[in-house]
Amino acid sequence: MEVFCGSRFWDSNLSIHTDNPDLTPCFQNTILAWIPSIYLWTALPFYLLYLKHSKRGYIVLSVLSRFKTLFGVLLWCVSWADLFYSFHELLQSRTPPPVYFVTPLIVGITMLLATLLIQYERLRGVQSSGVLIIFWFLSVLCAVGPLRSKIMTTTAQGHVNERFRFATFYIYFALIIIELILSCFKEKPPFFSPVNTDPNPSPELTSGFLSRLTFWWFTSMAILGYKRPLEDKDLWSLNEEDTSKSIVQQLSKEWDKEKAECKQKEDVTYRKKSNHVLNHVGDGPDEAEVLIRDKKHNRKPSFLKALLRTFGPYFLIGSFFKLIQDLLSFVNPQLLSVLISFIKNKDAPAWWGFLIAALMFTCAVLQTLILHQHFQYCFVTGLRLRTGITGVIYRKSLVITNSAKRSSTVGEIVNLMSVDAQRFMDLVTFLNMLWSAPLQIFLALYFLWQALGPSVLAGVAVMVLLIPLNSAIAIKTRAFQVEQMRYKDSRIKLMNEILGGIKVLKLYAWEPSFSEKVLEIRRNELRVLKKSAYLNSLSTFAWISAPFLVALTTFAVYVSVDEKNILDAEKAFVSLSLFNILKFPLNMLPQVISNIAQTSVSLKRIQQFLSHDELDPNCVETKVIAPGYTICVKNATFSWGKDLKPSLKDINLLVPSGALVAVVGHVGCGKSSLVSALLGEMEKLEGEVAVKGSVAYVPQQAWIQNATLKDNILFGQAPNEQKYQNVLEACALKTDLEVLPGGDQTEIGEKGINLSGGQRQRVSLARAVFSNSDIYLLDDPLSAVDSHVAKHIFDKVIGPDGVLKGKTRILVTHGIGFLPQVDHIIVLVDGKISEMGSYQDLLKQNKAFAEFLRNYALDEGIEEDELTMVEEEEVLLAEDTLSIHTDLADNEPVTNEARKQFLRQLSVISSEGGECPNKMSTKRRVCEKKPAEPPLPRKNPNEKLIQAETTETGTVKLTVFWQYMKAVSPVISLAICFLYCCQNAASIGANVWLSDWTNEPVINGTQHNTSMRIGVYAALGLLQGLIVFVSSFTLAMGGINAARTLHTALLENKLHTPQSFYDTTPTGRIINRFSKDIYVIDEVIPPTILMFLGTFFTSLSTMIVIIASTPLFAVVIVPLAILYFFVQRFYVATSRQLKRLESVSRSPIYSHFSETISGASVIRAYKRQKSFVDISDLKVDENQKSYYPGIVSNRWLGIRVEFVGNCIVLFAALFAVIGKNSLNAGLVGLSVSYALQVTLSLNWMVRMTSDLETNIVAVERIKEYSETETEAPWIIEDKSPPEDWPSKGELEFVNYSVRYRKGLDLVLKDLNLQVHGGEKIGIVGRTGAGKSSMTLCLFRILEAAKGEIKIDGVRISEIGLHDLRSRLTIIPQDPVLFSGTLRMNLDPFNKYSDEEIWKALELSHLKRFVSSQPSMLEYECSEGGENLSVGQRQLVCLTRALLRKTRILILDEATAAIDLETDDLIQMTIRTQFEDCTVLTIAHRLNTIMDYTRILVLDNGTIAEFDTPANLIASKGIFYSMAKDAGLA
Repeated sequence: MEVFCGSRFWDSNLSIHTDNPDLTPCFQNTILAWIPSIYLWTALPFYLLYLKHSKRGYIVLSVLSRFKTLFGVLLWCVSWADLFYSFHELLQSRTPPPVYFVTPLIVGITMLLATLLIQYERLRGVQSSGVLIIFWFLSVLCAVGPLRSKIMTTTAQGHVNERFRFATFYIYFALIIIELILSCFKEKPPFFSPVNTDPNPSPELTSGFLSRLTFWWFTSMAILGYKRPLEDKDLWSLNEEDTSKSIVQQLSKEWDKEKAECKQKEDVTYRKKSNHVLNHVGDGPDEAEVLIRDKKHNRKPSFLKALLRTFGPYFLIGSFFKLIQDLLSFVNPQLLSVLISFIKNKDAPAWWGFLIAALMFTCAVLQTLILHQHFQYCFVTGLRLRTGITGVIYRKSLVITNSAKRSSTVGEIVNLMSVDAQRFMDLVTFLNMLWSAPLQIFLALYFLWQALGPSVLAGVAVMVLLIPLNSAIAIKTRAFQVEQMRYKDSRIKLMNEILGGIKVLKLYAWEPSFSEKVLEIRRNELRVLKKSAYLNSLSTFAWISAPFLVALTTFAVYVSVDEKNILDAEKAFVSLSLFNILKFPLNMLPQVISNIAQTSVSLKRIQQFLSHDELDPNCVETKVIAPGYTICVKNATFSWGKDLKPSLKDINLLVPSGALVAVVGHVGCGKSSLVSALLGEMEKLEGEVAVKGSVAYVPQQAWIQNATLKDNILFGQAPNEQKYQNVLEACALKTDLEVLPGGDQTEIGEKGINLSGGQRQRVSLARAVFSNSDIYLLDDPLSAVDSHVAKHIFDKVIGPDGVLKGKTRILVTHGIGFLPQVDHIIVLVDGKISEMGSYQDLLKQNKAFAEFLRNYALDEGIEEDELTMVEEEEVLLAEDTLSIHTDLADNEPVTNEARKQFLRQLSVISSEGGECPNKMSTKRRVCEKKPAEPPLPRKNPNEKLIQAETTETGTVKLTVFWQYMKAVSPVISLAICFLYCCQNAASIGANVWLSDWTNEPVINGTQHNTSMRIGVYAALGLLQGLIVFVSSFTLAMGGINAARTLHTALLENKLHTPQSFYDTTPTGRIINRFSKDIYVIDEVIPPTILMFLGTFFTSLSTMIVIIASTPLFAVVIVPLAILYFFVQRFYVATSRQLKRLESVSRSPIYSHFSETISGASVIRAYKRQKSFVDISDLKVDENQKSYYPGIVSNRWLGIRVEFVGNCIVLFAALFAVIGKNSLNAGLVGLSVSYALQVTLSLNWMVRMTSDLETNIVAVERIKEYSETETEAPWIIEDKSPPEDWPSKGELEFVNYSVRYRKGLDLVLKDLNLQVHGGEKIGIVGRTGAGKSSMTLCLFRILEAAKGEIKIDGVRISEIGLHDLRSRLTIIPQDPVLFSGTLRMNLDPFNKYSDEEIWKALELSHLKRFVSSQPSMLEYECSEGGENLSVGQRQLVCLTRALLRKTRILILDEATAAIDLETDDLIQMTIRTQFEDCTVLTIAHRLNTIMDYTRILVLDNGTIAEFDTPANLIASKGIFYSMAKDAGLA
């Protein structure tokens, strides 16, 4: 080296042991000059590779770029001027040492390279280059030393030595500083880049390198979010590479590739196998070989591989950052030990200390920047994973076969999307811990061993022993969680039923019994919560005490093993900071492993779903067909799944173009299956099917989307006003539109809730008519509508003169009236076509068809609804899952568990669907008819029935915290804070004692009274642990208390809420209060508060310790605190609103998905898959649009808060150096090791504040619903009617008017009527005339607007609601059953004896059925009574009425849902059993009331006619015309 440089390379006297250090000229000219060059040359190959692949278009040459290049060239000239100067010296025979040739050469070439790189980057469209910024920064850094050195030598000598080199160096230094400054500015966006039509592009794309490194580009949103609550329009668009379009495309490609590879291998195997069979000459071994090979090859396609190929490379960049960060995290403890030895060494020059402090700060800042880059990569990978998985599942769900769909309920499929995709997202964040944790553990142990030797093993042993304790606690907690989930599920399920059947509960006055059931479950739930609270306090205790116990054992062992082992400050505090590093990986590792286990289950489920069979698109031939025909089926056999028995056998069918073909047959004979077969929805086992032309399909259960009525009809077609109006007219929707609040812009609720069954069916039909297709497959569209409407629709739409004449129509029907007008009739019997032909032909043959007519003719003119649910009707599922979905799908992974089970219970298709189709036939949900909504005045054209749920904005008021504290109880709240103070006092005490111990003087190489030192240290530490245990337990108990009081108040209020509230609020929203918000109060708020208090007090104690040891620090605290406070306010405001936006935009993904699954057959029939996929992608992107800034906001916060933390480290070290003479080593160690820990607590404290503010909203939401207005009291003590009231059963309406809700029109206007005891009254009227409203008034579900009702002379408005409702009997329109035993469904209060119940069952003809069940009265009804047929459910309601047997019976006749047989049974029973009672019947079928005493005809809320049936027919009024329609007059 000496020869090379011409002087010494290193001189420690010159550089280190001096108050004014300097570097040797040789060192300056070699190492320092070469560092930037070495960096650039190493980075170059990788960077060029990256640039080659990044295409962004080029950037136009700008002034900035010209200047950069100019200065680059100048630098090159300056460096080579040095080189030429050396040659010049050579010529002058002053031979300079070789270094003066080599260094300028290297530097010159590097500068030239940098200049070329500037231009190349410009051509590749790089706006701001990280590589070059770092290069210029290094150059400046390495030139600062020589600069100082040159100035120092010049001032010392008084003259300049080498004038030329001196000058060039100054020029060089100026130029690199200019280059560094210029490189920080960013260029304009590239030219020719794809045109960005984005209204709101993300500034990330165009931000510079430094801005990306510190996430500075996010600041604009943080400020905006602080000024006002963010809205959708403020969110930036997603980056191109994060959108569904690009991600799902990539993932699908990889998955298809993976499937193709497996398929190829399988094909090869089979080919081999078949060859062997062909030339089979009885050679045994060969055959055996094939079988073995077969097993090996037949691997399933692995979804994991596809995921790795798609997302792996991007994720690995993050892993690389993690590696650097792990290594950096061990630098600071080493620096701490250097700092402590520096403080001990009183003669050391002061600049050492400043250098150490600066290095600590630099190292910490680097660590922060790199760590957050790593997190950014991980989270974005997670985001992409979720997008990809969601998209792939959605696309799959559109092509999956019906048998595959039946193997999992809608709920489970939606769960794949919500829960399982979420699991991947959660795992990715910590996946790197798999290799990083062992690495960190190994390094920490290595350094500890160096400091303390073998006694470290004692500490590690304690750590290792704590792991099984922690995992045991975790396992137990999980068990408790599962148990609690069970209770929670059953509570939510019960609540869901209660809210679904709230009207029935009110009518029967059954609320107390159900309320008791809910509270019973809730008690159990809280009991389990309490148990897990004990465990949680234990684990908190373990978590807080672990580092302390480890330190205690290590130090105790170290000091006791050998007298000569001295515990000095350096050893103690360096070990402490290393133990703190160890804590995290040891805790994370078991968690990551269990996370991986969970995710692998999810992976299997997703893979299984993605490997399901798909519908064969070529099952129905669409091109070739016999001329003149549109549908042609030859010898075809179909089944619902490959393994199920065929539902249609040997079908032969030719339908000529333009024919109207009716399909008739008994329940479950395969009519709907035939339609599905033509759509290609069934498995074709043999034969061929051809359908030529576009298809429109009207399913039996109308599928309605959650959109406006107009959108439902247009269904993606271009609007055409004229045609649209004609369609509305034909489908009899004009009158309905007048009734709906917003006309055709009315938002139709989830599952079409605000339309009646008939309206839904007509909308579905209108959609088909509007689509103007060639072939119409109509699956019983007329069953759900009234008879006159059915006639209108047949005449105007389907029939020979309808809108559709000339199209091919296949109509499944029960209406015999229409059969004479059709061209062909197909009669199905048990899946075979028994006969075909025109009406006349079939009558002549006198076979199955004639018999079918005879059965139904009794009932001519009465529309019959098919009572089956042939299995494909999974359409129903959407009905229940949607509402809950929309609201439940908020953001905790934990509720997802609950939701999963919840939806599973909701799914209507029961498990036996697969094996035996016949059992299914009775399980069909009746279209619920809502009472006709009264005609509303049109206020504004798009007034929605369901008011949008408001999301709270802005800061959470302090009153909410106060309400929560009141619920916890103020005393407990104070106690908790006090306990936390004690705990921190103990913790500080222990550490101060330790620092005092390390300062104990060393006498003859040993320290005295070590045992006393260890004892006090242990006592203080354990005291701290104990207080932690007590405080966390107290907190948990307080939380449970609060949860109990809040839930009770909510439930109490909801059962007292009037019915009108339930009409305007979707069930999902109320359920959401009971599930999500109660969950938050139960399980989220207490731990959040725990963490918040913990981090708050930790940060506080750090400040106290640092100020105590270096009082100067107090000066810095104020500015740092202000900075911290600002960052925290900006972050909390923005992040809270982003979280709200995210959870609001998340539910539509799942509701749209479950809607899609339930309407898959309709979507496929209309060929709308593509647009539905686009809608889904759009919804996912909308959600990720608010999720992505959420991730970035955490990074933004992290970098800023950790910067505050790093400043604390810097100042703690600096002040320690400044006050070096007055401080001892122990105190410095204490204060700096505290400072090193503070970053984490500061960061978590902000997060917890934010979480707390986000979650405390739940308290507000529950409060809001606990304080809605209530109905009249259930029981009014001094006003209760006599025991036997009503004894006569007289009813009187006096000037009675009523409206549904404030602000709506009257539904009944000035009714005056009197009913004598024992009269039988029939109430009839067109839809919306106010028939149902009358019954609701009797029960005071609707309160009078004016006038009154008297029963036996008692004004019903004056008595308690339960007194009134329990004395009236009603058989409601839709039979509502609750899940539970049959006995509970009949008699929830256990008022009646078994004999009475059996007697009632006998009278209602259910006795045979019930006694045939093994469990008799304890027979379990499933939710909604799904395991009873509709008829049986109706009979159960009759049994309830018979048990009550009061003097007044109200019978709200089921519309079209019930079969005639059941109907006759009910009518007969009522006539015999309720002979002497007053009976009011709301009739839809006139033949049931023709023999009643009097008939009340309502029209538009007033009494039109009221007289005996005979008189009414004679007077030829409204009743007469109705009777004529029904063929009775």
